[in-house]
Amino acid sequence: MVEWFKRPTQTITQQKIRALVSAHRDRDKQKRNFRRLWITRINAVIRERGVSYSYSKLIHDLYKRKLLLNRKIQAQIAISNKNCLYMISNEIRKEVEYTGII
Repeated sequence: MVEWFKRPTQTITQQKIRALVSAHRDRDKQKRNFRRLWITRINAVIRERGVSYSYSKLIHDLYKRKLLLNRKIQAQIAISNKNCLYMISNEIRKEVEYTGII
């Protein structure tokens, strides 16, 4: 007899549970992938203009200045208008250097 024919088939409830587990895992994976994409886009635009400035410094300075721009919005700004993101980063750098916040 064929090997796969001997094995019992999965019940409907087992299939549903497996589908739910896979869906949950893949949603989390999709979130990670989008976050990675946004970070890459922001970092590319920032490094394009200023070599000494990086994504991590930008996020740190945004946090210190208490500006609420999430990564998704920053990435959309980086794609649609690179100059705008560059101006934001320059203003933040000037404020941080002026006030001496580290």
